[in-house]
Amino acid sequence: MNDKKSNSAALIGAAFLMATSAIGPGFLTQTATFTGSLQGSFGFVILISLIMSAIAQMNIWRVLCYAGKRGQDVANQLVMGLGYFLAALIALGGLAFNIGNVGGGGLGFHALLGIPDRIGYIISALLAIVIFLSKQAKSIVDQVVKYLGAIMIVVILVVMIITKPPVGEAVKNTFMPSASMGSLFPAILTLLGGTVGGYITFSGAHRLIDAGVTGKDSLSKVNSSSVMGICIAAVVRVLLFLAILGVVTKFAGINLATPSANEAMVQSGQIPAYNGISNPAAYAFLVGAGSLAYRFAGLVILCAALTSIIGAAYTSVSFLKTFSPAIEKNENYWIIGFIAVSSLIMIILGGAAKLLVLAGAVNGLILPISLGVCLVASTRKDIMGDDYKHPTWLLVLGIIVVIVSAYVGITSLKNLGNLFV
Repeated sequence: MNDKKSNSAALIGAAFLMATSAIGPGFLTQTATFTGSLQGSFGFVILISLIMSAIAQMNIWRVLCYAGKRGQDVANQLVMGLGYFLAALIALGGLAFNIGNVGGGGLGFHALLGIPDRIGYIISALLAIVIFLSKQAKSIVDQVVKYLGAIMIVVILVVMIITKPPVGEAVKNTFMPSASMGSLFPAILTLLGGTVGGYITFSGAHRLIDAGVTGKDSLSKVNSSSVMGICIAAVVRVLLFLAILGVVTKFAGINLATPSANEAMVQSGQIPAYNGISNPAAYAFLVGAGSLAYRFAGLVILCAALTSIIGAAYTSVSFLKTFSPAIEKNENYWIIGFIAVSSLIMIILGGAAKLLVLAGAVNGLILPISLGVCLVASTRKDIMGDDYKHPTWLLVLGIIVVIVSAYVGITSLKNLGNLFV
């Protein structure tokens, strides 16, 4: 009975770890930034990225959990040294994300309590570090990400109701976008990277492997956990998109990324003045639902930052275990060190909002490699065993995602600079 309860907690925890790793401050910032520029057409970006994310995640979780091996170990079995390359790539991508996550903690504290952002960076990092000082860190993580995830969903739902978005327009543009495909490609890449790119899709799979949820008998549970994670991320993305769409539709021409550009609207009394640091998601909540909603936006961003700091550090270090047994033996200390380094870099660099969008794009470029490794592994009996049969439809769709994500990633590289103009 205890084993069943433990497995059940791990399955739910893995889904929330993946989802809340994706629903980081970058997720919130990306959604606000792209909704502001693409408006209703951003629904199409969400739809395509979620379909591709679901296909990628189902393939990766299925292969790793059936084999009972982490991503880097599977890659090393395919080609010796490939696992080390993948581990380094994902750890670096995870570091990029975590720098932004710590920055997001600063944004959250600033909006919630008015605390200077750099002090917020330090407090956010310390809160995450406290969790990994416990010997029961993994069990605590399962609970923390679940409750913080629930808080985010409730708060965003309330703000969405207040802003009264044009749902009909959103639905229409989701299937027939009015924006050009050229402007949609960079957004698709960024959202894909922010949902299952880099370390994110591995976070839940590695959590299940650590919990012993592996092999043929666990396959249906793994599939369910995988789909649950994507669904949680999808619900939050759609609610947030609609909440912010209500703002950009009501106040046509508003610039969420640069509040100072909206001086004419402020002078006319249409929107409140804002002199805070760049924070597109919180600014949208302020304009659409008032100062109380702005504080709640700070709470959402803070919850998102904490869960993503935890997910990024945990998963990145799970890849580094390949390099040395000493890392696995002292896993929690390495996670703490990873968080500390991320925080130090964020304190030195600053500019959280821009880093958050860039991190999603960088991790989107990693996805074709990591998914490709798992697809090839699914056909190898020396990795999967003689009895394993990967569903043909899932393999074919996975190949399509690899090709499309690689193409979108390469063609969008030249456009990523436009995000910072």
